[in-house]
Amino acid sequence: MNIAKTLNKELDIIPLLYGSLGLEKVTGLDFSPEDIDILIPLLFLEEKWEKLKKIMELQGYKMVDLHEHEFKKTNTNIGIAYIEDLKPFADVDYNNLEVFEDYGARYHLITIDDYLKIYNNSLLDGYRRTKKNNKDQSKINILNKLIQN
Repeated sequence: MNIAKTLNKELDIIPLLYGSLGLEKVTGLDFSPEDIDILIPLLFLEEKWEKLKKIMELQGYKMVDLHEHEFKKTNTNIGIAYIEDLKPFADVDYNNLEVFEDYGARYHLITIDDYLKIYNNSLLDGYRRTKKNNKDQSKINILNKLIQN
């Protein structure tokens, strides 16, 4: 929430909480996130990258992977990707996402249906399928049960 609040204030970004942390927020279930994934407009990973990097560093995060836009602070890793990739990757419309607010931090979440599309497409990626120890498949199974109920 602190990073979301900082992005709101410093860069006027409302990030999308993504990955296991976003999935926890949407479902209310524990997915034990190993890192924090957020999506922001591509503009900030290209033209405004230096400004974003500086803001992260001011929060105590050190960049550990430029290609993945990954930052680390003690035991917390934050990966940043661009939100515009949702449409071509999984046909998820990111333009009309609801804004949520916790502790003064504004952020977006996608729906359970959107997560299902994303994880189904992720399974097509052999790297994720083997690297993640079938975590994506177990998430798909849980999401399917939630949708059926």
